[in-house]
Amino acid sequence: MGARVSVSIGDVERAAGRIAGHVRRTPVIEVSPGLFMKLEALQHSGSFKARGGFNRALSAGRLPEAGLIAASGGNHGLAVAYVARSLGVRAEIFVPTVSSPVKVAGLRALGAEVTQVGAVYAEAYEASVKRAAETGALDVHAYDQPEVIAGQGTVGLELLEQTGGVDTVLVAVGGGGLVAGITVVLAGRARVVAVEPELIPTLHRALEAGGPVPVGVSGVGSDALGASRTGALTYEITAAAGVESLLVGDEAIVEARREMWRDHRLAVEHAGATAYAALLSGAYRPAPGERVAVVVCGANTDPATLV
Repeated sequence: MGARVSVSIGDVERAAGRIAGHVRRTPVIEVSPGLFMKLEALQHSGSFKARGGFNRALSAGRLPEAGLIAASGGNHGLAVAYVARSLGVRAEIFVPTVSSPVKVAGLRALGAEVTQVGAVYAEAYEASVKRAAETGALDVHAYDQPEVIAGQGTVGLELLEQTGGVDTVLVAVGGGGLVAGITVVLAGRARVVAVEPELIPTLHRALEAGGPVPVGVSGVGSDALGASRTGALTYEITAAAGVESLLVGDEAIVEARREMWRDHRLAVEHAGATAYAALLSGAYRPAPGERVAVVVCGANTDPATLV
C-alpha cells in the first residue's frame, strides 16, 4: 500500500470555494462571555456532513451513472442523499441496524435507496464497498477521504472569521473527519480538543496505541459517533498536531443535550451535545479569560425526546 495522502490548509480553502453556494454558512452564537457555539446543526441535512459530501462529489468531475454510495450511522447518509438530490444523481446508502428511525426515514424522504445491514457502522461499510465495486458508484466515505476531511475543515475557516479567533475548539469525534479538518485549519492558531463518549473512545484509544485500533460501540452516541475505528487520516493529522482526546459519560451527554434545549432552545442529537458535555461535566475546564468554541455538529433527533 502506498503512502497516505494528507490534507493541507490549501485543500480546505479550495474546498470552501468549491462548495460555496451548496452549503450554509452556519451561525455562531456567543452563549456567555467568551463561550461560542458554531451551529452546524443548522446545516443542510442536519449536520456538518454536507460539506464533505459536496466536496467529494464536486471534486470528482463527471459523476458515474450509478451516482453516489455511502455507509453511515445516519448523518453522513443524509448528507450524501442530500448532495445526490441536489446534483441530480442517485444515492444508495447502507446503514447499521442501530441507526435512528428518524434518520432512516429522512434518507428515504430524500430519495435514497436504503439498505440496513449489520449491527455497527463497520459492517454497513463493508457491504457498501462490495456494492460500489458492482455498480461503479462514487464512494463517499464518512470520514477517511482527503476530500471529505477538507470539506469538513471549512467549519474551522468560518469559525475563525465569525469569532475573530478563539483559544480552544471542542469537537465531538466519531470516525474523526470533522476534528481532522478543523485541526488542519487551526494548527498553530488554536488548540483543538476532541471529545468522545466513554463507550466509543475511537480516537482516544488510537492516540494511546500509536495508531487506529478497534473499539466497542455502544451508548447514546452510537448512531452518530459509532465508528469502531478512527480514520487513518484522522489519526495522522491529529497525532501530528498533538490533539488531546477527552472522554465524557453518557449521563453527561444526556444532560448537556437537555440543557442545550432548556437554556438555548437548541434541538440537537446526543452527538451534537457531546462536545458541550465536556464543559458541563468539568472534563474540560477553561482557564480564566480563555475563549472557547463548541462545534454543535448535528440535529437529527426526535424532538419528542428532548424533555
